[in-house]
Amino acid sequence: MVRDAAGAVRYAALDDTALGTFAERTLIDPRRSVVLPDGVDPVRIAAAMNPAMSSWVALRRRVGFRAGQRVLVLGATGNAGRTALQIAKLLGADETITYDRIGRAADVDVVIDYVWGEPAADAMFALAENLAQEALAEALVTWPRDGVPRNPAGWLLTVGRRRAIDAFRRRSTLDDKYAALARGLDEGGAVTGTAPAPADPPEDADMLWDPDQIDDDVLALMFVSCHPVLAPEARVALTLRVVGGLTSDEIARAFLVPTATVQARITRAKKTLVAARVPFEVPPAHERRERLGSVLSAVYLIFTEGSSASSGAELMRLDLAGEGQRLARVLSRLVPDEPEVHSLLALLELTAARFPARTGPDGEPVLLEHQDRRRWDRSAIRRGRAALARAEQAGRGLGAYGLQAAIAECHAVAESVETTDWERIVLLYEALGRLTPSPLIDLNRAVAVSMAHGPTAALPIVDGLAGTKELANTHLLPTVRAELLIRLGRAEQARAELERAIKLCGNQRERAVLTGKLTALG
Repeated sequence: MVRDAAGAVRYAALDDTALGTFAERTLIDPRRSVVLPDGVDPVRIAAAMNPAMSSWVALRRRVGFRAGQRVLVLGATGNAGRTALQIAKLLGADETITYDRIGRAADVDVVIDYVWGEPAADAMFALAENLAQEALAEALVTWPRDGVPRNPAGWLLTVGRRRAIDAFRRRSTLDDKYAALARGLDEGGAVTGTAPAPADPPEDADMLWDPDQIDDDVLALMFVSCHPVLAPEARVALTLRVVGGLTSDEIARAFLVPTATVQARITRAKKTLVAARVPFEVPPAHERRERLGSVLSAVYLIFTEGSSASSGAELMRLDLAGEGQRLARVLSRLVPDEPEVHSLLALLELTAARFPARTGPDGEPVLLEHQDRRRWDRSAIRRGRAALARAEQAGRGLGAYGLQAAIAECHAVAESVETTDWERIVLLYEALGRLTPSPLIDLNRAVAVSMAHGPTAALPIVDGLAGTKELANTHLLPTVRAELLIRLGRAEQARAELERAIKLCGNQRERAVLTGKLTALG
């Protein structure tokens, strides 16, 4: 706490580097500080969280939250801050706000000025994540059977709170049992219960590590939801909705199907899991192979939505794309002998390498031919090519992700659009189309054909896709057709295609590019 030049009391936001101190708060950055409203004094609480949560129990008694109160949690940044906000709501706060909103909402009733111990904060955040996942898992089983409760959020909070109490009780009981077993043992005897542990670790000490364990919670949930009792399309749709967080509209655009179809798939998948009494558990290593393809599809589609947002005001959603890359990297370590895993990682790395050059200073899209290739991430390109080489070393030939990664590699190593090996890209798309037939693959092949042999050779391919239902409600087909017609000098027909593409395009940035092309036609 400090006073500014005018004498007003300011409290600085506690950032992650300051965790672990119980000293008075100091002004870290004037731009991140807050001036408290007159008459509102902060309630200081040193919340070094313990299993009994005694600090927060004391806080509740001191503050006495009442309905309608607005609570400001000072320093709500990082893991500790997010957990603090969650716990404040559990304790009865109607609304919690953070320091960055105080300037716009000064009518605050209670201010919590808390200090966390760093290890405790990280542990409590991990616990909060686990409790939230357990509550959601129970909801997946209970709600389809008993119906959605009138207050879903309150239901989840109640379940999470009960699970926390049960966990604390179990831990306390376990600690008592450990203490009882340890009585009378010599130093080191607690390791085995009989004799002190040897000074040097045994040669097989590394056997204590289980290479088949899935340490990543998100990836573990993906394997859980991709149960073989479901159809492949239903597995991926359910995983994208429940674990990936994509909306039904976004999933529908990824599958090139109506939204109602995706919603029906998800509903049927949930009912099937309940009817089959499928246990909520991570499958053992020998059962993961049959689920791996669906998990790879989910990771790929999460990244795809991130790399080219199907709706919204931004061209890309880097948080989703980054999560897709992270999951692919974890998978490559979990299943190191599966070439398609490395192929998927290669595809994502090579695609993400172009992200820095895909947008301009104001977020506007920059088309491939206008991108400054010096801004491409060369480290990501090296990682992608190394992953692709590892996939090729398996000697089984490239699968769908491997072929797409090879196409991305052609772009990554070329110095310009003109020097790109478009002939090879055409061949790769032809192989991909035979392996996994799709109108979207044929449309991409048409683009490559137009670059290799001209728009006249590509237009019949595009026209042949006009009647496909998968591309009927997407802007991709009229966009490509308009580009070919512009290159052929058929401006009137191109204008009609651009107008149709603008109506179908859900992304504001892409729509702006299409509108600019339409304006340029005059």
